[in-house]
Amino acid sequence: MAEHIIELVDVSKSFDDTLVIDHMSFYVNKGEFITFLGPSGCGKTTTLRMIAGFDLPTSGKILLGGKDISMLPPNKRPVNTVFQRYALFPHLNVFENIAFGLRCKKVINTYENDRGERYTKKEKLSKKEIAEKVKKALALVDLEGFEKRSISTLSGGQQQRVAIARAIVNEPEILLLDEPLGALDLKMRKEMQLELKEMHKRLGITFIYVTHDQEEALTMSDTIVVMADGVVQQIGTPKDVYNEPANTFVADFIGESNIFNGTSAGDRKVRFCGKIFDCVDDFERNEPVDVVVRPEDIRMCAPEIGMLRGKVLSVVFKGIHYEITAQVGRYELIIQSTESRDVGDEIGMNIFPDAIHLMKKKYTKNVYDGVITKRNTVEFADGEFECDVTQLYPGSHIDEEDYLVTAEGERLDLTGVAVTVEVGFDDIAISDEEGAGGAMGHIISIIYKGDHYRIIVRTEENEEDFVFATADLWNENDYVSVIIPKDKIKLTLKHAEDRK
Repeated sequence: MAEHIIELVDVSKSFDDTLVIDHMSFYVNKGEFITFLGPSGCGKTTTLRMIAGFDLPTSGKILLGGKDISMLPPNKRPVNTVFQRYALFPHLNVFENIAFGLRCKKVINTYENDRGERYTKKEKLSKKEIAEKVKKALALVDLEGFEKRSISTLSGGQQQRVAIARAIVNEPEILLLDEPLGALDLKMRKEMQLELKEMHKRLGITFIYVTHDQEEALTMSDTIVVMADGVVQQIGTPKDVYNEPANTFVADFIGESNIFNGTSAGDRKVRFCGKIFDCVDDFERNEPVDVVVRPEDIRMCAPEIGMLRGKVLSVVFKGIHYEITAQVGRYELIIQSTESRDVGDEIGMNIFPDAIHLMKKKYTKNVYDGVITKRNTVEFADGEFECDVTQLYPGSHIDEEDYLVTAEGERLDLTGVAVTVEVGFDDIAISDEEGAGGAMGHIISIIYKGDHYRIIVRTEENEEDFVFATADLWNENDYVSVIIPKDKIKLTLKHAEDRK
């Protein structure tokens, strides 16, 4: 059984009042190449910094070989970090940059005196020992003979290798790499991806790598930890997270995906795009599901023999394949194929059972805790919205002084009454006009689902989410007003005593 070298147990991290890591738990096997993958701001670098000891967890534990190191300072941990900006000393040559840490390091040596008694002494490394270690590190990163070169004369890729050599010269058990290829051009990045993978094999130590580049993660990793909003979305091999995404975020973030709303038809069948398909996942009949089909798994054929039939909208050559967009009824499908088609062509499309991946829907409706105000509006999700409070008491009405009068004639002041608020996905709109709606927030997610976009708007104060469907394309990070018509807000009383 593989040995767990690092384990995070229910770790959370907050900066002031902002929660960055939310109850995260996972382990890293000894000698593994594991990658934290996710968009900017998802918490992957914070997680790396907590393992390094630069940041301390707000709660939870970090274990090294089963021992709690949560509060251990960085210099006491058997880890070294390679940063995106390398942090090399420009006034020192290559040798001195790599040797810098060794000159500060002290080791415990054992000696024997004339009486045969053994004693230990903490000493700095000798010049010879430092030279040998630097030479070995340079050989590992293919920079033999570069000892006297100035840092300013090196290319980006060479500087990156010096930074890695400086980290591995201390012989750490774990090497932490925080987007170390970010400053390189595309060609150099691809070369260094392969070199890092080879270096990992030669060193045999644990690599923990941070990136937002999906191709980089798929190319190099033994295991990928996909993160979003400070939460682990999925952990698995590159093949697992690509072929069996855990949710629509993973499917959309890693590679290209066609994502549709579907309904299980029972007996390993699913309905989407207006047709019923055989699949390999089994859900309850009529259960709403998200359907993922990778573009390379759609097979083009003659229109009359296809499971789906559509018209080609666009064709783009991508070097190793053509990316073809086809219109099927109101849906758009992306196809990747080595065969091309012409815009306007009628084509058939086949999707076989093992190419269809079904997932339980994460979002089915918006539900919030709300409070009725003295104006008979409802406050929820960091906003205030017009609503119909008479739905709380069937047969009631509002009198001229804004009190609710029940069917029995009882006069009620609803101020402060707790309610549950429900809003459907099709009942929310947004505007870029500030104050046009009851709440404001930033767009944090946009996923295309064949015939509409699923958008998530998050408020700033308490990070409340509005999830809705729209035909309009917006941009991530747009700051927008959330508009919900009065008659689309469903209210129910939260507490039994409010019904009396």
